[in-house]
Amino acid sequence: MKKTSVLLIFFLFQQYIFAQKDQYYDFIKTWNFIKYYHSDLASRKIDADSLFLVNVKNISSQDDFNSIVDKLTGKLNKKFTASAPSETALDVFTKNQNFNWFQKNRKISSENKEVLNSIYDHRYNFEDLPKGKSVSDEKKYPFPKTENLPIEYRLLALAKIQGVVDYLFPHKYIMDKGFEEYFKSSLNENSKVTSRKDFEIILAKLVSKMKDSHAFKFYRELNYRNDFLFNASYYSPFDYKIVDSYLLVTDIVFPEICTKANIKKGDHITEINGKKISQIIDEKSRLLSVSNREKLIFELSSYQNDLIWSDNSPQKSLKVRSGNKTFTTNIELVNTLDKTQVNVLSNYINNKNQKWATRELINKDIAYFNINNTLQFINDVDDDKIDEKMENIILDASKKKAMVFDMRGYPDWGGFIFHYVYKYFSPSENYFYKYYAPNRKNIGTFVYLKDPYHYFPEIKDMKTMPYSGKVFIIVDPESRSASEWYTMSLQKIFPQSITISQQTAGADGDVVKVDLPGNYLLEFTGNGIFYPDNSQTQQTGVRIDEVIKYKDQDLLDKKDLEFERVLNAFK
Repeated sequence: MKKTSVLLIFFLFQQYIFAQKDQYYDFIKTWNFIKYYHSDLASRKIDADSLFLVNVKNISSQDDFNSIVDKLTGKLNKKFTASAPSETALDVFTKNQNFNWFQKNRKISSENKEVLNSIYDHRYNFEDLPKGKSVSDEKKYPFPKTENLPIEYRLLALAKIQGVVDYLFPHKYIMDKGFEEYFKSSLNENSKVTSRKDFEIILAKLVSKMKDSHAFKFYRELNYRNDFLFNASYYSPFDYKIVDSYLLVTDIVFPEICTKANIKKGDHITEINGKKISQIIDEKSRLLSVSNREKLIFELSSYQNDLIWSDNSPQKSLKVRSGNKTFTTNIELVNTLDKTQVNVLSNYINNKNQKWATRELINKDIAYFNINNTLQFINDVDDDKIDEKMENIILDASKKKAMVFDMRGYPDWGGFIFHYVYKYFSPSENYFYKYYAPNRKNIGTFVYLKDPYHYFPEIKDMKTMPYSGKVFIIVDPESRSASEWYTMSLQKIFPQSITISQQTAGADGDVVKVDLPGNYLLEFTGNGIFYPDNSQTQQTGVRIDEVIKYKDQDLLDKKDLEFERVLNAFK
Protein backbone atom coordinates (compact mmCIF):
# COMPACT_ATOMS: atom_id res chain seq x y z
CA MET A 1 0.00 0.00 0.00
CA LYS A 2 2.84 2.35 0.93
CA LYS A 3 4.62 1.62 -2.36
CA THR A 4 1.43 2.30 -4.31
CA SER A 5 1.03 5.67 -2.58
CA VAL A 6 4.59 6.68 -3.39
CA LEU A 7 4.12 5.76 -7.07
CA LEU A 8 0.85 7.69 -7.17
CA ILE A 9 2.48 10.79 -5.70
CA PHE A 10 5.33 10.52 -8.22
CA PHE A 11 2.87 10.10 -11.09
CA LEU A 12 0.82 13.11 -10.02
CA PHE A 13 4.00 15.21 -9.69
CA GLN A 14 5.10 14.23 -13.18
CA GLN A 15 1.67 15.09 -14.57
CA TYR A 16 1.82 18.44 -12.78
CA ILE A 17 5.19 19.23 -14.29
CA PHE A 18 4.10 18.04 -17.75
CA ALA A 19 1.10 20.37 -17.66
CA GLN A 20 3.47 23.27 -17.13
CA LYS A 21 5.63 22.82 -20.23
CA ASP A 22 4.05 25.74 -22.09
CA GLN A 23 4.27 27.90 -18.99
CA TYR A 24 7.95 27.03 -18.63
CA TYR A 25 8.57 27.98 -22.25
CA ASP A 26 6.84 31.35 -21.78
CA PHE A 27 8.71 31.85 -18.52
CA ILE A 28 12.11 31.13 -20.11
CA LYS A 29 11.51 33.35 -23.16
CA THR A 30 10.45 36.22 -20.90
CA TRP A 31 13.27 35.69 -18.41
CA ASN A 32 15.96 35.72 -21.11
CA PHE A 33 14.50 38.89 -22.60
CA ILE A 34 14.62 40.61 -19.21
CA LYS A 35 18.05 39.18 -18.43
CA TYR A 36 19.66 40.64 -21.55
CA TYR A 37 17.80 43.96 -21.73
CA HIS A 38 16.64 45.16 -18.30
CA SER A 39 19.28 47.56 -17.01
CA ASP A 40 19.31 46.14 -13.47
CA LEU A 41 19.74 42.51 -14.57
CA ALA A 42 22.02 43.08 -17.55
CA SER A 43 24.31 45.27 -15.41
CA ARG A 44 24.41 42.51 -12.75
CA LYS A 45 22.86 44.86 -10.14
CA ILE A 46 20.18 42.18 -9.74
CA ASP A 47 21.18 38.56 -10.15
CA ALA A 48 19.23 37.12 -13.08
CA ASP A 49 19.69 33.53 -11.93
CA SER A 50 18.18 34.29 -8.53
CA LEU A 51 15.17 35.85 -10.22
CA PHE A 52 14.79 32.65 -12.23
CA LEU A 53 15.24 30.19 -9.37
CA VAL A 54 12.90 32.00 -6.98
CA ASN A 55 10.07 32.34 -9.48
CA VAL A 56 10.31 29.12 -11.48
CA LYS A 57 9.20 27.17 -8.40
CA ASN A 58 5.97 29.14 -8.39
CA ILE A 59 4.99 28.46 -12.00
CA SER A 60 1.91 26.28 -12.26
CA SER A 61 -0.42 25.04 -14.96
CA GLN A 62 -2.81 27.79 -13.90
CA ASP A 63 -0.39 30.52 -15.00
CA ASP A 64 -0.93 32.36 -18.24
CA PHE A 65 1.54 34.57 -20.08
CA ASN A 66 0.38 37.66 -18.19
CA SER A 67 0.86 36.16 -14.75
CA ILE A 68 4.32 34.96 -15.81
CA VAL A 69 5.30 38.46 -16.92
CA ASP A 70 3.92 39.82 -13.65
CA LYS A 71 5.93 37.37 -11.56
CA LEU A 72 9.17 38.17 -13.35
CA THR A 73 8.77 41.94 -13.55
CA GLY A 74 6.61 42.65 -10.49
CA LYS A 75 9.49 43.72 -8.24
CA LEU A 76 11.69 45.21 -10.96
CA ASN A 77 12.13 48.88 -11.68
CA LYS A 78 9.86 50.01 -14.51
CA LYS A 79 10.53 53.73 -14.30
CA PHE A 80 13.54 54.15 -16.53
CA THR A 81 15.47 57.37 -16.86
CA ALA A 82 18.12 56.36 -19.37
CA SER A 83 17.04 55.81 -22.97
CA ALA A 84 18.39 53.04 -25.18
CA PRO A 85 21.95 53.61 -26.42
CA SER A 86 21.95 55.27 -29.81
CA GLU A 87 23.05 53.10 -32.71
CA THR A 88 26.01 54.59 -34.58
CA ALA A 89 26.92 51.62 -36.78
CA LEU A 90 25.81 51.76 -40.39
CA ASP A 91 25.82 47.99 -40.94
CA VAL A 92 23.92 45.99 -38.32
CA PHE A 93 22.97 42.32 -38.71
CA THR A 94 19.42 41.97 -37.37
CA LYS A 95 18.18 38.68 -38.84
CA ASN A 96 18.03 36.91 -35.48
CA GLN A 97 16.18 39.52 -33.45
CA ASN A 98 12.47 38.79 -33.38
CA PHE A 99 10.02 39.76 -30.62
CA ASN A 100 6.86 38.42 -32.23
CA TRP A 101 6.58 35.91 -29.39
CA PHE A 102 5.20 38.71 -27.22
CA GLN A 103 4.50 41.65 -29.53
CA LYS A 104 2.09 39.66 -31.72
CA ASN A 105 0.80 37.41 -28.96
CA ARG A 106 -2.90 38.00 -28.33
CA LYS A 107 -2.64 36.28 -24.96
CA ILE A 108 -0.49 39.09 -23.55
CA SER A 109 -2.22 42.21 -22.32
CA SER A 110 -1.36 45.57 -23.82
CA GLU A 111 -0.05 46.62 -20.40
CA ASN A 112 2.45 43.77 -20.29
CA LYS A 113 3.47 44.32 -23.88
CA GLU A 114 4.17 47.90 -22.92
CA VAL A 115 6.27 46.73 -19.95
CA LEU A 116 8.43 44.49 -22.16
CA ASN A 117 8.71 47.06 -24.93
CA SER A 118 9.72 49.67 -22.37
CA ILE A 119 12.48 47.38 -21.07
CA TYR A 120 13.82 47.03 -24.60
CA ASP A 121 13.44 50.74 -25.39
CA HIS A 122 15.54 51.50 -22.30
CA ARG A 123 17.86 48.51 -22.70
CA TYR A 124 21.23 48.23 -21.05
CA ASN A 125 24.37 49.19 -22.94
CA PHE A 126 26.83 46.33 -22.41
CA GLU A 127 29.65 48.70 -23.30
CA ASP A 128 29.21 49.93 -19.71
CA LEU A 129 30.12 46.56 -18.17
CA PRO A 130 33.08 46.79 -15.78
CA LYS A 131 36.44 45.88 -17.27
CA GLY A 132 36.98 42.14 -17.34
CA LYS A 133 33.26 41.34 -17.45
CA SER A 134 31.57 39.83 -20.48
CA VAL A 135 28.04 39.44 -21.77
CA SER A 136 28.56 35.67 -21.72
CA ASP A 137 29.66 35.44 -18.07
CA GLU A 138 27.54 32.92 -16.17
CA LYS A 139 27.64 31.56 -12.63
CA LYS A 140 28.86 28.02 -12.06
CA TYR A 141 26.66 25.48 -10.29
CA PRO A 142 28.67 22.32 -9.67
CA PHE A 143 26.83 19.14 -8.68
CA PRO A 144 28.25 15.66 -8.02
CA LYS A 145 28.67 13.90 -11.36
CA THR A 146 26.23 11.13 -10.52
CA GLU A 147 23.56 13.36 -9.01
CA ASN A 148 20.55 14.35 -11.07
CA LEU A 149 20.14 18.12 -10.92
CA PRO A 150 17.00 19.46 -9.20
CA ILE A 151 14.40 20.41 -11.77
CA GLU A 152 14.85 24.16 -11.27
CA TYR A 153 18.57 23.86 -12.13
CA ARG A 154 17.82 21.64 -15.10
CA LEU A 155 15.40 24.27 -16.30
CA LEU A 156 18.02 26.96 -15.71
CA ALA A 157 20.53 25.06 -17.87
CA LEU A 158 17.99 24.73 -20.68
CA ALA A 159 17.04 28.40 -20.30
CA LYS A 160 20.67 29.46 -20.72
CA ILE A 161 20.97 27.43 -23.93
CA GLN A 162 17.81 29.12 -25.21
CA GLY A 163 19.32 32.49 -24.26
CA VAL A 164 22.55 31.67 -26.11
CA VAL A 165 20.57 30.87 -29.26
CA ASP A 166 18.35 33.94 -29.05
CA TYR A 167 20.90 36.56 -28.03
CA LEU A 168 24.51 35.38 -28.46
CA PHE A 169 24.64 32.97 -31.39
CA PRO A 170 24.98 34.91 -34.67
CA HIS A 171 23.84 32.01 -36.81
CA LYS A 172 20.45 31.29 -35.30
CA TYR A 173 18.88 32.27 -38.63
CA ILE A 174 20.35 29.21 -40.37
CA MET A 175 19.42 26.73 -37.65
CA ASP A 176 16.51 24.39 -38.29
CA LYS A 177 13.28 26.37 -38.31
CA GLY A 178 11.75 23.99 -35.80
CA PHE A 179 14.13 24.83 -32.95
CA GLU A 180 11.46 26.53 -30.81
CA GLU A 181 9.16 23.53 -31.00
CA TYR A 182 12.07 21.22 -30.30
CA PHE A 183 12.96 23.32 -27.27
CA LYS A 184 9.40 22.90 -26.00
CA SER A 185 9.68 19.14 -26.41
CA SER A 186 12.99 19.27 -24.50
CA LEU A 187 11.15 20.94 -21.62
CA ASN A 188 8.66 18.10 -21.76
CA GLU A 189 11.41 15.48 -21.70
CA ASN A 190 13.14 17.34 -18.87
CA SER A 191 10.06 16.93 -16.70
CA LYS A 192 10.33 13.15 -16.99
CA VAL A 193 14.04 12.53 -16.39
CA THR A 194 15.02 10.54 -13.34
CA SER A 195 18.78 10.40 -13.83
CA ARG A 196 21.76 12.58 -14.75
CA LYS A 197 22.30 10.45 -17.84
CA ASP A 198 18.81 11.16 -19.17
CA PHE A 199 19.34 14.89 -18.62
CA GLU A 200 22.67 14.79 -20.45
CA ILE A 201 20.98 13.15 -23.44
CA ILE A 202 18.56 16.10 -23.52
CA LEU A 203 21.48 18.54 -23.36
CA ALA A 204 23.40 16.76 -26.13
CA LYS A 205 20.39 16.72 -28.45
CA LEU A 206 19.55 20.36 -27.78
CA VAL A 207 23.11 21.58 -28.41
CA SER A 208 23.27 19.51 -31.61
CA LYS A 209 20.47 21.68 -33.00
CA MET A 210 22.91 24.60 -33.14
CA LYS A 211 24.72 22.85 -36.00
CA ASP A 212 27.97 24.49 -34.97
CA SER A 213 31.27 22.61 -35.16
CA HIS A 214 32.65 24.80 -32.38
CA ALA A 215 30.02 23.26 -30.09
CA PHE A 216 31.29 19.77 -30.95
CA LYS A 217 33.44 19.87 -27.81
CA PHE A 218 30.32 19.87 -25.66
CA TYR A 219 29.99 16.09 -25.76
CA ARG A 220 33.30 15.88 -23.85
CA GLU A 221 31.57 17.75 -21.00
CA LEU A 222 29.04 14.97 -20.47
CA ASN A 223 29.68 12.60 -17.57
CA TYR A 224 27.67 9.75 -19.08
CA ARG A 225 28.93 10.13 -22.64
CA ASN A 226 30.30 6.57 -22.56
CA ASP A 227 26.80 5.20 -22.04
CA PHE A 228 25.05 6.78 -24.99
CA LEU A 229 27.53 8.62 -27.17
CA PHE A 230 30.80 6.80 -27.62
CA ASN A 231 32.69 3.75 -26.55
CA ALA A 232 35.53 5.05 -24.35
CA SER A 233 36.14 1.72 -22.62
CA TYR A 234 36.67 -0.25 -25.82
CA TYR A 235 38.32 0.42 -29.17
CA SER A 236 38.01 -1.26 -32.52
CA PRO A 237 40.81 -3.73 -33.37
CA PHE A 238 40.82 -2.24 -36.87
CA ASP A 239 40.95 1.32 -38.22
CA TYR A 240 38.24 2.52 -40.56
CA LYS A 241 36.76 5.30 -42.67
CA ILE A 242 33.11 5.91 -43.43
CA VAL A 243 32.55 5.67 -47.19
CA ASP A 244 28.97 6.16 -48.35
CA SER A 245 26.98 3.77 -46.14
CA TYR A 246 29.71 1.46 -44.84
CA LEU A 247 32.88 1.36 -42.79
CA LEU A 248 35.93 0.64 -44.90
CA VAL A 249 38.53 -1.33 -42.93
CA THR A 250 41.70 0.65 -43.66
CA ASP A 251 44.19 -0.96 -41.24
CA ILE A 252 44.41 -3.99 -39.02
CA VAL A 253 45.61 -2.77 -35.61
CA PHE A 254 45.21 -6.08 -33.70
CA PRO A 255 45.73 -8.91 -36.24
CA GLU A 256 44.90 -11.77 -33.86
CA ILE A 257 41.49 -10.35 -32.95
CA CYS A 258 40.64 -9.51 -36.57
CA THR A 259 41.76 -12.91 -37.88
CA LYS A 260 39.53 -14.64 -35.32
CA ALA A 261 36.57 -12.57 -36.60
CA ASN A 262 37.63 -13.04 -40.25
CA ILE A 263 38.04 -9.28 -40.74
CA LYS A 264 40.53 -8.16 -43.40
CA LYS A 265 41.81 -4.86 -44.72
CA GLY A 266 39.47 -3.59 -47.44
CA ASP A 267 36.33 -5.20 -45.99
CA HIS A 268 33.09 -3.23 -45.78
CA ILE A 269 31.23 -3.17 -42.46
CA THR A 270 27.59 -2.48 -43.35
CA GLU A 271 25.89 -3.09 -40.00
CA ILE A 272 26.82 -3.01 -36.30
CA ASN A 273 24.60 -4.96 -33.91
CA GLY A 274 21.85 -5.07 -36.52
CA LYS A 275 21.97 -1.32 -37.21
CA LYS A 276 22.92 -0.08 -40.64
CA ILE A 277 25.81 2.38 -40.72
CA SER A 278 23.52 5.01 -42.23
CA GLN A 279 21.16 4.60 -39.26
CA ILE A 280 24.03 5.00 -36.80
CA ILE A 281 25.17 8.17 -38.61
CA ASP A 282 21.67 9.64 -38.32
CA GLU A 283 21.48 8.77 -34.62
CA LYS A 284 24.84 10.40 -33.95
CA SER A 285 23.81 13.50 -35.90
CA ARG A 286 21.09 14.07 -33.29
CA LEU A 287 23.64 13.98 -30.47
CA LEU A 288 26.62 15.88 -31.90
CA SER A 289 26.83 19.50 -32.96
CA VAL A 290 28.57 19.83 -36.32
CA SER A 291 28.07 22.45 -39.00
CA ASN A 292 27.67 20.11 -41.96
CA ARG A 293 27.49 16.44 -42.86
CA GLU A 294 31.06 16.31 -44.18
CA LYS A 295 32.29 17.33 -40.74
CA LEU A 296 30.04 14.75 -39.07
CA ILE A 297 31.39 11.95 -41.27
CA PHE A 298 34.93 13.16 -40.63
CA GLU A 299 34.49 13.02 -36.84
CA LEU A 300 32.71 9.67 -36.91
CA SER A 301 35.50 8.29 -39.10
CA SER A 302 38.14 9.30 -36.55
CA TYR A 303 39.59 6.17 -34.98
CA GLN A 304 40.80 8.20 -32.02
CA ASN A 305 37.32 9.67 -31.36
CA ASP A 306 35.81 6.18 -31.16
CA LEU A 307 32.35 7.59 -31.87
CA ILE A 308 30.95 5.08 -34.35
CA TRP A 309 29.75 2.55 -31.79
CA SER A 310 26.18 2.66 -30.47
CA ASP A 311 26.89 1.21 -27.05
CA ASN A 312 29.70 0.49 -24.60
CA SER A 313 29.64 -3.31 -24.82
CA PRO A 314 32.95 -5.21 -25.30
CA GLN A 315 31.67 -7.31 -28.19
CA LYS A 316 29.96 -6.33 -31.44
CA SER A 317 28.08 -8.21 -34.11
CA LEU A 318 29.18 -7.00 -37.55
CA LYS A 319 27.70 -7.56 -40.98
CA VAL A 320 30.60 -7.70 -43.40
CA ARG A 321 30.90 -7.51 -47.16
CA SER A 322 34.23 -8.96 -48.26
CA GLY A 323 34.61 -9.06 -52.03
CA ASN A 324 31.56 -10.95 -53.30
CA LYS A 325 30.89 -12.58 -49.94
CA THR A 326 28.62 -11.26 -47.16
CA PHE A 327 28.66 -12.71 -43.64
CA THR A 328 27.98 -11.85 -39.99
CA THR A 329 30.68 -12.13 -37.36
CA ASN A 330 31.20 -11.34 -33.69
CA ILE A 331 34.31 -9.38 -32.75
CA GLU A 332 35.93 -8.54 -29.43
CA LEU A 333 36.92 -4.92 -28.95
CA VAL A 334 40.14 -3.70 -27.37
CA ASN A 335 39.88 -3.19 -23.61
CA THR A 336 41.42 0.13 -22.52
CA LEU A 337 42.11 -1.36 -19.07
CA ASP A 338 44.45 -3.93 -20.58
CA LYS A 339 47.91 -2.32 -20.43
CA THR A 340 49.37 -4.49 -23.19
CA GLN A 341 46.53 -3.68 -25.57
CA VAL A 342 46.61 0.00 -24.62
CA ASN A 343 50.31 0.22 -25.48
CA VAL A 344 49.66 -1.17 -28.96
CA LEU A 345 46.67 1.13 -29.34
CA SER A 346 48.57 4.24 -28.18
CA ASN A 347 51.54 3.51 -30.43
CA TYR A 348 49.27 3.12 -33.44
CA ILE A 349 47.36 6.36 -32.77
CA ASN A 350 50.51 8.34 -31.93
CA ASN A 351 52.35 7.15 -35.03
CA LYS A 352 49.35 7.91 -37.22
CA ASN A 353 48.98 11.41 -35.75
CA GLN A 354 52.70 12.13 -36.00
CA LYS A 355 52.85 11.14 -39.66
CA TRP A 356 49.90 13.37 -40.44
CA ALA A 357 51.14 16.37 -38.43
CA THR A 358 54.57 16.31 -40.10
CA ARG A 359 53.44 15.50 -43.66
CA GLU A 360 55.44 17.28 -46.33
CA LEU A 361 55.29 17.77 -50.06
CA ILE A 362 58.87 17.71 -51.33
CA ASN A 363 59.53 19.13 -54.76
CA LYS A 364 62.26 21.53 -55.83
CA ASP A 365 59.73 23.75 -57.64
CA ILE A 366 57.26 23.96 -54.75
CA ALA A 367 57.31 25.88 -51.47
CA TYR A 368 55.18 23.81 -49.08
CA PHE A 369 53.71 25.15 -45.85
CA ASN A 370 51.89 22.88 -43.38
CA ILE A 371 49.67 25.07 -41.19
CA ASN A 372 50.17 22.62 -38.28
CA ASN A 373 53.90 23.02 -38.46
CA THR A 374 54.95 26.66 -39.05
CA LEU A 375 56.17 27.51 -35.56
CA GLN A 376 59.21 25.36 -36.29
CA PHE A 377 60.52 28.22 -38.45
CA ILE A 378 61.26 30.33 -35.37
CA ASN A 379 61.48 27.81 -32.51
CA ASP A 380 65.21 28.29 -32.00
CA VAL A 381 65.49 31.85 -33.32
CA ASP A 382 66.16 34.87 -31.12
CA ASP A 383 63.35 37.44 -31.15
CA ASP A 384 65.47 40.06 -32.86
CA LYS A 385 66.31 37.60 -35.65
CA ILE A 386 62.77 36.40 -36.42
CA ASP A 387 62.06 38.99 -39.12
CA GLU A 388 65.30 38.16 -40.91
CA LYS A 389 64.62 34.41 -40.75
CA MET A 390 61.08 34.76 -42.05
CA GLU A 391 62.15 37.11 -44.82
CA ASN A 392 64.61 34.48 -46.05
CA ILE A 393 61.88 31.81 -46.01
CA ILE A 394 59.38 34.01 -47.84
CA LEU A 395 61.94 35.21 -50.43
CA ASP A 396 62.91 31.61 -51.12
CA ALA A 397 59.23 30.68 -51.58
CA SER A 398 58.72 33.58 -53.97
CA LYS A 399 61.29 32.07 -56.34
CA LYS A 400 59.43 28.76 -56.62
CA LYS A 401 57.01 27.88 -59.40
CA ALA A 402 54.28 27.15 -56.87
CA MET A 403 53.34 27.64 -53.25
CA VAL A 404 51.17 25.15 -51.36
CA PHE A 405 49.39 26.07 -48.15
CA ASP A 406 48.16 22.93 -46.47
CA MET A 407 45.34 24.07 -44.17
CA ARG A 408 44.17 20.60 -43.09
CA GLY A 409 44.45 21.24 -39.37
CA TYR A 410 44.68 24.09 -36.90
CA PRO A 411 47.37 26.80 -37.19
CA ASP A 412 50.16 26.43 -34.65
CA TRP A 413 51.28 30.04 -35.24
CA GLY A 414 48.92 32.78 -36.39
CA GLY A 415 51.71 35.19 -37.23
CA PHE A 416 52.87 33.17 -40.21
CA ILE A 417 49.97 34.06 -42.52
CA PHE A 418 48.50 37.09 -40.75
CA HIS A 419 51.81 38.95 -40.57
CA TYR A 420 54.49 37.51 -42.83
CA VAL A 421 52.55 36.17 -45.83
CA TYR A 422 50.51 39.38 -45.74
CA LYS A 423 53.62 41.54 -45.39
CA TYR A 424 55.29 40.24 -48.53
CA PHE A 425 52.46 39.26 -50.86
CA SER A 426 49.30 41.16 -49.99
CA PRO A 427 47.98 44.51 -51.15
CA SER A 428 48.22 47.03 -48.33
CA GLU A 429 44.54 46.62 -47.47
CA ASN A 430 43.43 43.01 -47.20
CA TYR A 431 39.70 43.16 -46.45
CA PHE A 432 39.20 39.47 -47.12
CA TYR A 433 36.09 39.01 -44.99
CA LYS A 434 33.29 40.82 -43.18
CA TYR A 435 33.36 40.57 -39.40
CA TYR A 436 30.14 40.91 -37.40
CA ALA A 437 30.62 41.04 -33.63
CA PRO A 438 27.93 41.08 -30.90
CA ASN A 439 26.34 44.52 -30.80
CA ARG A 440 26.70 45.48 -27.16
CA LYS A 441 24.26 48.35 -27.65
CA ASN A 442 21.58 45.92 -28.78
CA ILE A 443 22.28 42.32 -27.80
CA GLY A 444 20.81 39.84 -30.26
CA THR A 445 22.06 41.89 -33.20
CA PHE A 446 25.59 41.96 -34.60
CA VAL A 447 27.57 44.90 -35.89
CA TYR A 448 30.06 45.05 -38.74
CA LEU A 449 33.57 45.91 -37.57
CA LYS A 450 35.47 47.77 -40.26
CA ASP A 451 38.56 48.83 -38.30
CA PRO A 452 41.64 47.73 -40.29
CA TYR A 453 43.33 45.95 -37.37
CA HIS A 454 40.67 43.22 -37.54
CA TYR A 455 41.78 42.39 -41.06
CA PHE A 456 45.50 43.06 -41.42
CA PRO A 457 48.44 44.23 -39.30
CA GLU A 458 49.87 47.70 -39.51
CA ILE A 459 53.24 47.48 -41.22
CA LYS A 460 55.17 50.66 -41.99
CA ASP A 461 56.79 51.08 -45.40
CA MET A 462 55.21 47.87 -46.61
CA LYS A 463 56.43 46.72 -50.04
CA THR A 464 54.35 44.07 -51.75
CA MET A 465 56.19 41.48 -53.79
CA PRO A 466 54.21 40.32 -56.87
CA TYR A 467 53.95 36.55 -57.24
CA SER A 468 52.82 35.06 -60.55
CA GLY A 469 53.39 31.38 -59.75
CA LYS A 470 50.74 28.80 -58.98
CA VAL A 471 49.17 28.77 -55.50
CA PHE A 472 47.30 25.80 -54.07
CA ILE A 473 45.33 25.89 -50.82
CA ILE A 474 44.44 22.45 -49.43
CA VAL A 475 41.50 22.12 -47.04
CA ASP A 476 39.25 19.41 -45.61
CA PRO A 477 36.76 19.01 -42.70
CA GLU A 478 39.64 19.36 -40.23
CA SER A 479 40.12 22.92 -41.49
CA ARG A 480 38.19 24.75 -38.83
CA SER A 481 37.88 28.20 -37.31
CA ALA A 482 41.25 29.98 -37.64
CA SER A 483 42.27 27.60 -40.43
CA GLU A 484 39.18 28.61 -42.40
CA TRP A 485 39.83 32.27 -41.61
CA TYR A 486 43.43 32.16 -42.84
CA THR A 487 42.28 30.26 -45.92
CA MET A 488 39.98 33.16 -46.78
CA SER A 489 42.91 35.54 -46.33
CA LEU A 490 45.11 33.47 -48.66
CA GLN A 491 42.34 33.39 -51.26
CA LYS A 492 42.29 37.17 -51.27
CA ILE A 493 46.09 37.63 -51.16
CA PHE A 494 46.55 35.25 -54.10
CA PRO A 495 43.72 35.77 -56.62
CA GLN A 496 45.20 33.03 -58.79
CA SER A 497 45.01 30.47 -56.01
CA ILE A 498 43.09 27.20 -56.36
CA THR A 499 41.45 25.81 -53.22
CA ILE A 500 41.11 22.04 -53.38
CA SER A 501 39.72 19.04 -51.46
CA GLN A 502 36.58 18.68 -49.30
CA GLN A 503 34.13 20.93 -47.45
CA THR A 504 35.59 22.57 -44.35
CA ALA A 505 34.20 22.51 -40.79
CA GLY A 506 31.95 25.54 -41.32
CA ALA A 507 32.72 27.18 -37.97
CA ASP A 508 34.67 30.34 -38.67
CA GLY A 509 34.93 32.96 -35.93
CA ASP A 510 35.88 33.47 -32.30
CA VAL A 511 34.70 30.97 -29.70
CA VAL A 512 32.41 32.10 -26.87
CA LYS A 513 32.13 30.00 -23.70
CA VAL A 514 29.11 29.85 -21.40
CA ASP A 515 28.91 27.93 -18.12
CA LEU A 516 25.79 25.84 -17.54
CA PRO A 517 24.49 24.41 -14.24
CA GLY A 518 26.04 21.00 -13.56
CA ASN A 519 29.57 22.13 -14.35
CA TYR A 520 29.12 22.04 -18.12
CA LEU A 521 30.84 24.43 -20.51
CA LEU A 522 29.12 25.27 -23.80
CA GLU A 523 31.35 26.62 -26.56
CA PHE A 524 29.99 28.07 -29.78
CA THR A 525 30.79 30.44 -32.64
CA GLY A 526 30.37 33.92 -31.21
CA ASN A 527 30.61 36.18 -34.25
CA GLY A 528 29.69 36.16 -37.91
CA ILE A 529 32.35 35.69 -40.57
CA PHE A 530 31.27 36.30 -44.16
CA TYR A 531 33.00 36.77 -47.48
CA PRO A 532 33.09 40.43 -48.64
CA ASP A 533 30.04 39.78 -50.86
CA ASN A 534 28.14 38.59 -47.74
CA SER A 535 28.34 34.90 -48.68
CA GLN A 536 28.20 32.90 -45.47
CA THR A 537 30.91 30.56 -44.22
CA GLN A 538 29.05 29.13 -41.19
CA GLN A 539 27.87 25.60 -42.06
CA THR A 540 29.00 26.17 -45.68
CA GLY A 541 32.75 26.41 -45.09
CA VAL A 542 35.23 28.22 -47.34
CA ARG A 543 34.95 28.40 -51.09
CA ILE A 544 36.40 25.37 -52.86
CA ASP A 545 37.42 25.41 -56.51
CA GLU A 546 38.01 21.68 -56.96
CA VAL A 547 36.41 18.92 -54.86
CA ILE A 548 38.59 15.84 -54.49
CA LYS A 549 36.94 12.52 -53.65
CA TYR A 550 38.71 9.41 -52.44
CA LYS A 551 37.91 5.90 -53.62
CA ASP A 552 38.36 2.84 -51.42
CA GLN A 553 41.68 1.91 -52.98
CA ASP A 554 43.01 5.45 -52.51
CA LEU A 555 42.35 5.16 -48.78
CA LEU A 556 43.82 1.67 -48.56
CA ASP A 557 46.96 2.80 -50.42
CA LYS A 558 47.31 5.82 -48.07
CA LYS A 559 47.30 8.18 -51.01
CA ASP A 560 47.25 11.94 -50.63
CA LEU A 561 45.21 12.90 -53.68
CA GLU A 562 45.64 16.58 -52.91
CA PHE A 563 49.41 16.24 -53.21
CA GLU A 564 48.95 14.27 -56.43
CA ARG A 565 46.72 17.02 -57.82
CA VAL A 566 49.42 19.60 -57.13
CA LEU A 567 52.21 17.51 -58.65
CA ASN A 568 50.13 16.74 -61.74
CA ALA A 569 49.98 20.48 -62.43
CA PHE A 570 53.69 20.31 -63.32
CA LYS A 571 53.60 17.34 -65.66
